[in-house]
Amino acid sequence: MNISELQTEAINLLKQLIQTPSFSRKERAAADIVQIYLADKGFATERKSNNTWVKSKYFDKTKPTILLNSHVDTVKPSKAWTHDPFSAVEIDDKIYGLGSNDAGASVVSLLAAFLYFAEQSDLPYNLIYAATAEEENSGVNGIESIVGDLGKIDLAIIGEPTQMQMAISEKGLMVLDCTAYGKAGHAGHNSGDNAIYKAMTDIEWFRTYKFPKVSESVGEMKMSVTQISAGYQHNIVPDTCSFVVDVRTNEMYSNKEAYEIIKKHVSCEVKANSFRLNASHIPIEHPVVQKGLSIGRTYYASPTTSDQAVLKYTSLKIGPGDSKRSHTADEYIGIDEIKQGIEIYIKLLDGLQI
Repeated sequence: MNISELQTEAINLLKQLIQTPSFSRKERAAADIVQIYLADKGFATERKSNNTWVKSKYFDKTKPTILLNSHVDTVKPSKAWTHDPFSAVEIDDKIYGLGSNDAGASVVSLLAAFLYFAEQSDLPYNLIYAATAEEENSGVNGIESIVGDLGKIDLAIIGEPTQMQMAISEKGLMVLDCTAYGKAGHAGHNSGDNAIYKAMTDIEWFRTYKFPKVSESVGEMKMSVTQISAGYQHNIVPDTCSFVVDVRTNEMYSNKEAYEIIKKHVSCEVKANSFRLNASHIPIEHPVVQKGLSIGRTYYASPTTSDQAVLKYTSLKIGPGDSKRSHTADEYIGIDEIKQGIEIYIKLLDGLQI
């Protein structure tokens, strides 16, 4: 297929996906669409739950392997939509619909790039295309669940709306549940040990502490106390005070490393909800970044998380669309953005040596 045919099919496939509700954990119908489309092209697909993947025709284990990945799940639409979020209506060369920008355009554009190369026998690498689930809710049944099935991956290209610029890093996320313990007493007497006051000392530490290692791309780590709860009656000194801390890590620290540092500095009980969503970074010197620069792309640090957070592969985030449109009412993608996205993916992969 030539690029023009791939672009036309990608646009039609995107409309079909938009018309198929695929909220996180409920992506089965969307996964079926991708699987059927690939089967019709003559490819033997693999499937686990709502994740679908396929390998290039001349797969050679002696060659490096590049994973092309994006997600088919979406958030739920807000009540502010003025279009039917599942209509895939086309107005002024824009396709409106839930998941059109995040990340349907990446799903179909990466698929088009895969098809462009997948039957070439002289590629310097193998390709695996994967359309996966549960990215929006960081679920365990998404791409993380098929890592063992994919085999060795040398580079992952993650499709998310970046205006086809290269996101070379993104911060990780860790949520901490903290509890300060005191002793209940009567507020009118000099009794008890106020847990709120004990929590205040730790909260001040979270507000002011600076982790010494600073990333060149995403900067300092950031900790924000975002929720707090204590007491149930005005005249009782509270014996517990609980609060939540949003921690955004840079690639200089794993979430577990940051957690251990935090525990050494505070007196409250600290429990991490998860260590899964770590920061990611790809060096500017990496061949794929250098190839991107050579074809006119720029690079930046991404403020949003993606499936990169649960992958241990070297990865680059790049895709059509604008992250600022994600999760908004009347989300859309420009038709030209899809066409350009496919062309840039192909240029990025063409002759790439990793």
